[in-house]
Amino acid sequence: IMEHPEILPQAMEKLQAKRMGSVIEEKRAELETPFAGAWEGAEKGDVVLVEFFDYACGYCRASLPELAKLVAGDSRLKIVYRELPILSEESGMAARVSLLAAERGQYMLFHKALYAAGRVTQESIFKAAAGVGIDRKAAEAAIANKRYTAELENNIKLAQALGASGTPTFVVGDKVLAGAVGHDKLKEAIDEVRGKKAE
Repeated sequence: IMEHPEILPQAMEKLQAKRMGSVIEEKRAELETPFAGAWEGAEKGDVVLVEFFDYACGYCRASLPELAKLVAGDSRLKIVYRELPILSEESGMAARVSLLAAERGQYMLFHKALYAAGRVTQESIFKAAAGVGIDRKAAEAAIANKRYTAELENNIKLAQALGASGTPTFVVGDKVLAGAVGHDKLKEAIDEVRGKKAE
C-alpha cells in the first residue's frame, strides 16, 4: 500500500459499490414493484430501471425524453417511477395526484402532461389532471388523502437507504446513478445488467 497509495481510493470505491449492491439486493422487490400503474415499458421486463424523481425538478424534466427514447428502443425494459417530492409543497401535491392517476391507469399521460405544463403550481397540477380526465374535486381529494402519505414516506426511506441525496436518482441492476446522467449512461448500465445475466 505504501508503494502504491493510488489503490486505496479504488479499493474504497469497490467496497462502496459492493455495499450499495447488497442494499439494492435487499430492497430490490420493494424498489422494482411499482405503485399501481406508476411504470412504463414491458410489464415483465428483463431489466427494471427505477427513477426517483420530483415534478419540480428541472433535471427530472430533462430526463423525460431520454427515458422515452430508452423505452422506445428496448422492448424488454421496464421503468418504475418513484415519487420523491422533496423540493416544494407543490411537488408533494403533484405526487399525490400522480399516484391517483397511477391507480386509474393514467399515470404516463398525467406524468407527461404535468412536465409539459412547465413550472409546478397548484393550477398546472389541476390543469394536467383535467387534461387526462381527473376533475378538480378528485385531484383535491387526492392531495388531502392520507393514504398516499405512506407511499411517499416509504419512497423517502428507500432513497435514504440508497444514499440518494437528490433527484433524479436512477437504480438499475446493482448501481445507483445520481443526476441527469443521460441516455447513453443509462443504456450502458442496462446492457451491463443483461451482460451479467447472460454469463
